[in-house]
Amino acid sequence: MRTRQLRYLAAFSVALVIELGPLPAAHAKTQHVVHPGESIQAAVEAAKPGDTIVVQPGTYRENVLITTSRLTLRGSGDKTVVKPPAKAAKNPAKDTSKKTPNTTPKKTPNTTDKKTARTTPGKTAKKAAGNSCATAESGICVTGTAQRPVTGVRIRSLKVTGFAKNGIWGKYTDRMDVRGVTSVKNGQQGIGQEKSTRGTFRANTAKDNGQGGVFLANTVDEEGAALDTKGTVVRDNHLTGNRVGVGVRRLRVLTVQGNTLTGNCGGVFVVGDEGTPRAGDLSVLNNKVYENNKYCPPNPRLDFIQGTGILLTGVEDARVTGNTVRDNVGASPMSGGIVLFPSVVGTKNARNTIKDNVLTHNKPADLADRDAGPGNTFEGNTCTVSEPVGRCAKETFQ
Repeated sequence: MRTRQLRYLAAFSVALVIELGPLPAAHAKTQHVVHPGESIQAAVEAAKPGDTIVVQPGTYRENVLITTSRLTLRGSGDKTVVKPPAKAAKNPAKDTSKKTPNTTPKKTPNTTDKKTARTTPGKTAKKAAGNSCATAESGICVTGTAQRPVTGVRIRSLKVTGFAKNGIWGKYTDRMDVRGVTSVKNGQQGIGQEKSTRGTFRANTAKDNGQGGVFLANTVDEEGAALDTKGTVVRDNHLTGNRVGVGVRRLRVLTVQGNTLTGNCGGVFVVGDEGTPRAGDLSVLNNKVYENNKYCPPNPRLDFIQGTGILLTGVEDARVTGNTVRDNVGASPMSGGIVLFPSVVGTKNARNTIKDNVLTHNKPADLADRDAGPGNTFEGNTCTVSEPVGRCAKETFQ
């Protein structure tokens, strides 16, 4: 009886295939290789979800806009450099110096796709004219919409430098993953995202950027309640010479862990306000935060910054634990090792836990509760000077 049933099912399957035809084959993952003189953007436009774009060592002067999900953009470390486009030629119609991109797919393991993915110069130029990343004067942008976020984009092992605004920026993304990137001397943020969830920013270097080394926000150009990032992670990055090493603005449910922050004006800034839900329910743990003593002048919203290790303002239910914070020295109202500071809109920090941190030689204080909000607790912190006194559980001597 069982044998008859199996034969019947086999015959039925064959008949179904004959009637409906074979199912369409899944897209084979393709590797696109970009050489110096070719266009990264053209390869991005030729790629499909699941593809990898390998950018060979060299300098590429362009703004790269990614709107396709599940792409991987991979360079060769600091040997692959993305810079702003050179000034336009006086007679663009006669400018033929740029090669036609060679985006012929290279076979990767388990790949059978042999299609050519060339993009014609005319098509590339037309799309470049509408490149929102170029309009934003940023280096690499990953951009979706509220209705259709771009998901699973990975950026690996390259250098982005010299852009007027951001080095790498995500907007309306989910699971954007940036690792092994160097973002240097960009006018605003080195690496960051807004209106995005579940990002990973790991083992990057962000140096000498005008604003944040890594900057995460609900939104940068409007007011709004804190966004649940659903577990964004900022981990094992080296952040130096920026205005703020890691900036977190109006966000919830994320982790800032194991980073080294030094030589910035401020180390870690977690900023909230009166919006509902409020910023918080996040962790800042096991970071090394030292000598963030660069001077940054005031702006219309904030006093000057110098000598701030970790700062919370307008935040609730945050956990600041296991950090080593030392030698952050300044005369700003925000100066000190770990500082709870009044929000510019008057919203107090509430129910934050400051626990098991080691703080030494921070001035004017290792721990400073300048906000006196409700329910904040200080437990097991090794330090010498606190404001008010009594916040140091294990005293050391400077």
